[in-house]
This record gives sequence, structure tokens and C-alpha cells, in this order.
Amino acid sequence: MCGIIGYTGSENAVPRLLEGLRTLEYRGYDSAGIAIFSEKNSLTGIKSKGRIENLEAKLSYFPDASVSHCGIGHTRWATHGEPSDINSHPHGTPRVYIVHNGIIENYAELKDFLISQGYTFSSQTDTEAAALMIDYCYNLTQNPADAILSAVKRFKGSYAIGAVFSSEPGKIYAIRKDNPLIAAISSDGCFIASDLPAVLKYTDNYMRIDEGELAVVEQSGIKIYSPDKTEVKRDFKKAEWDVSCATKGEYPHFMLKEIHEEPTALFQTLYPIISDGMPNFDSAGLNDTRLKKFKKIYVVACGTAMHAGLVGKFIAEKMARVPLEVEIASEFRYKNPILDKTDMVIIISQSGETADSLAALRLAKQCGAYTLGVVNVPGSSVAREADGVIYTHAGPEIAVASTKAYTVQLGIMYLFAFRLAYAHEKMDSSQLRKYTQELITSVPELIHKILDTQSECAAISKKYKNAHSAFFIGRGLDYALSSEAALKLKEISYIHSEAYAAGELKHGTLSLVCEDTPVFAFAGCADLLDKTISNLREVRARGGKVVLICQQGFQVPSDSYDDILYLPSCDQMFTIFPAATIAQLIAYYTSLELGRDIDRPRNLAKSVTVE
Repeated sequence: MCGIIGYTGSENAVPRLLEGLRTLEYRGYDSAGIAIFSEKNSLTGIKSKGRIENLEAKLSYFPDASVSHCGIGHTRWATHGEPSDINSHPHGTPRVYIVHNGIIENYAELKDFLISQGYTFSSQTDTEAAALMIDYCYNLTQNPADAILSAVKRFKGSYAIGAVFSSEPGKIYAIRKDNPLIAAISSDGCFIASDLPAVLKYTDNYMRIDEGELAVVEQSGIKIYSPDKTEVKRDFKKAEWDVSCATKGEYPHFMLKEIHEEPTALFQTLYPIISDGMPNFDSAGLNDTRLKKFKKIYVVACGTAMHAGLVGKFIAEKMARVPLEVEIASEFRYKNPILDKTDMVIIISQSGETADSLAALRLAKQCGAYTLGVVNVPGSSVAREADGVIYTHAGPEIAVASTKAYTVQLGIMYLFAFRLAYAHEKMDSSQLRKYTQELITSVPELIHKILDTQSECAAISKKYKNAHSAFFIGRGLDYALSSEAALKLKEISYIHSEAYAAGELKHGTLSLVCEDTPVFAFAGCADLLDKTISNLREVRARGGKVVLICQQGFQVPSDSYDDILYLPSCDQMFTIFPAATIAQLIAYYTSLELGRDIDRPRNLAKSVTVE
């Protein structure tokens, strides 16, 4: 959930480390720090609670640290110990400093052992136990690589570690388990990083470090070793993204930029998996014969990705008449699911590194189920370990609140549902081509039209910005969307918001509706419109304020709403796409009105790589 950056080369490392940390801010953090070799090759650690600006201010008190050619940096998101200068990374001793993402589950056991060996601890973190264990092993081996490989054998849990040793200035060591880590090479040196955007300003040549591998990074190049110290030969890859993807450009926030990127991202995601006008999943090992044989299909994911799965369930069951279960990954992995080789498990994860989703994938594979990863990051853990993979070509999503990633995940779930229906002979080839063509051409245009209504969304946000609670309701597909809409508002505006099936209001939820409570109602389906209107009247009768979001042309009595936002006319199956964009814009402008930190909401992180 935190950010790691490291650089060694001919240029000053300090600006590169700070720039890398800024680029990784989207992952969420409460403190930052660096460890660098000064010009005299002495190893110095400098860290501070709060934003990177606090770290920069502190650096002014270390004139010897203004220039360095090698160092590591970290943005921490507290898991063990409160946010503080002392608990910030890096941790270590005069001999070794490390930065660490993940959780060392047996840190208390390691700490007791190290105290018995004469070590003292200054922080409350699990990372300090890892650092001192590496120092202990180094004292025995006098070799950095041996020390790291020996120490990690004692660790239980997850880690991505960058380490520097005072005995080897100019060299960075890196190792990982269940947390992402890359190495990259530029014209003036080499990097390690927890995510690709951190290095895109300097290079697009990178490689992923695999589980258990040790990377040794110097100015001249990068060497990768297996746990038995055998050198692993691996080619560098070219990043599909460029630095412009990781900058805001003309937009005031990444979130707004990424909402505007949705039409292009959707097309770029869907186009590669359409062949002869129809969805084609052969590259993921899913032909029609195989699709037809699965007795049960699960979608397992977290947060926004799980909400995309809810939509997928509705569409797949409606179109293909095949049962599809949606599970929260953190629950699925502990419920002892009944799985075998006749089942399919779809893991949706934007990063491909979400800890609970990755654990669920591994459990499904152990049970013999076929696993499909739907991810945005090539070479990520889910992409590598799943039996098949479908990439969502959305480019990097920097804002913590997911927008375009959700849209492209929806697109994949729609195409999957269409092909599943075809495989089960519930849809013929002409219907399949018709729906596929509409999804790839008409839907991006629907989103474009919504982007032209930003002022209307902003006006709604301004009107209801002071609400203490808000509710999102809908029926059928609109209820599935409501879950994501409520999440968007609460995570960046901090307004309490919940989603409910519209028909459930009278079963308890109406007790929470009082004077001026905003209730956002999605009504994209004409078949359910009359039922939804009766629910809206229930809300207004109790003083609630109804914001209705429905298709242009629907005949809605004016006494059933207070405000209305129109969706472009389209097949009701696809209204969720423009409606989702409206929900994102309402969340964005509400947060803007309230002065929130839109791209980096409190207490949240972009990539949840710990439980």
C-alpha cells in the first residue's frame, strides 16, 4: 500500500527519489523518508511524518545529503505503529537501511530474538524487526546478498524490500514476496520501484522482479538472482505508458482527468479482444466449448472491482441464463468455498496485486478451478498466476478513487456475458455482433455526451454538499450501479452514503430519510420505471430530496423528484455506463465544493497489498 523508489547512477539521487515519491503519492501515505549515501559515502537516513514537503524541509538541515548518487525512498501507510517520524521508513542501523512494503507477520517473534541478541528497538513497526534481522544476518555472513536471503527465510508474511549497505555504496538490493517491485534502467543509472509510474519520467525500460528473486542494482546495470543465487537472465520490457499518463496535464485533479479518459480507455480495452465483430477469449484459454462446461462461475474481487462483478452477474444471468456468484475476496478466501475443476473463478483487480484477491486466486487454483485474471497491469501477480488473463488497457490510474478502471472492467464483463450467452446458444451470431458493435462504438459516445453535462453535475453537488448522509437507490442493474456510486461519494467527500435496492426502502431504510436527505435514484430501465417512481414518492413524502437520473424521453411525473439529470437515449442495457460517469462527476464536484484532497482521500490507499 506504500511506495518504494530507489536510484543509483551518475545523477543526483535526491531529486529523483523525491520525484519518485511524489509520483507514488496516489498509493496513500502518512509519512516519507529516504536513505542515501552522501558524497563521503556515509549512509544517512532522513524521514518525516506527513507529506513529502515535510521531508524536503527536513533535508535542508542535512547539507551533506543534498547531493548523492545512490539512495532509497519510501512513502509509508501506517499498519504497525502510529504515523510518526520514528515509525517512518527507512529503518536500519549504521550498516544497513531498508524500505519495506507489506507486513512481517512474525515480527514480534523476531523482535524477541533480536532483543536477546543485544538489539534495541526505537519504533513500533514490523519493518524495524526486518531491518535488524538483516543486520544480524549480515554480521554473520559479511555479505549483503547472503544476509538478505538468510533473513527472508525467517520472515512470515509479505514484503517488497529495498536495502542499501554502508559497505557497498552505489549498490541497491531488492527482494519481494506478495508485493510488487520492478527494476528499471535509464541512460544515467538504474532504479527500483513499487510501481512503474515512479520511473516513467526517466525511462520506459523495466523488468518485474519475481517472487523470491534478489535484484542487485548498480549504475552499470541490474542482475537478478534466484534464491539459490543462480543468476536469472531476463530481458527488459518497454512500458506501454508514457510519462504523460502519470501527469495531470490540463486538469486540476487526476480523478477528473481519468473520468475524461474513459471513452478512449473503454475502446482500447475492448478492441483487442474483438475478432470478426465478436468477443474472442481464445487467448485466455476460453473457447465456447470450455465456457459451456463450467458448472459454476464466480467473480471474486474487492471494492470497485467487486461492484463491476455485480454488474457482470446481472448481465450474464440475464443474457446467458447462467448463474454467476459475486464474492468479496476477503470473505471468499476464508469461507472454505466449494470449488473443483468444473468451476471458473474470475479475479478482477486493477493492480493485479490486491492481497485478498491474489490469495483467493491461489485458493481457487489449489481447488482445481479454472482462474481468469482481469487486470490492468501486465506482468502483475494475478496476470502471471491466473490460468488466463484479460488486460484492461486503461493506462495508469493515479487517483485513489477508481473511475476509468471501473468503466473498462464493466466493458470486459459485458463482453464476457455476451460470449457466454453465445456459447450457451442464448444469442445468435448476428445478435452477438450487434451488441458488441454497440458496446465498442455507441457506449464511448454516450460517455462523451455525459462529459458535456459537467456543469449540471456540479450544480447538484453544490446544492447537496452539506448533507450528513446520502442514499443511492435503483432496481436491477441500477441497484448494482448504486453500490459503486455510494462508494465514490463516501470515499472522497467523506459524506456517509449507502446503496439500497429501491424496493427495500420500506423495510427499514426509510427511517433514515429525514428533511433534506438527498436520495440519488438511478432509473435507466423503462420496465421498472413505474415501480421506482413509487419509491421516489415514498422518499419525498418523508422530506427527502430526490435526484433522479434517468433516460432522456422517460415520462416521469414532476412530483416524484426534486432534481433530474438525463442520460442520453440508448438501449437500457448500456445506461449503466453514462450513469456511472454521472455518479463519478457528482462525487468529484461534491468533494471539490468541500475542499477535500480529491486524489488522495484520508486513510485510503490505491493498491491494497496487505490484508
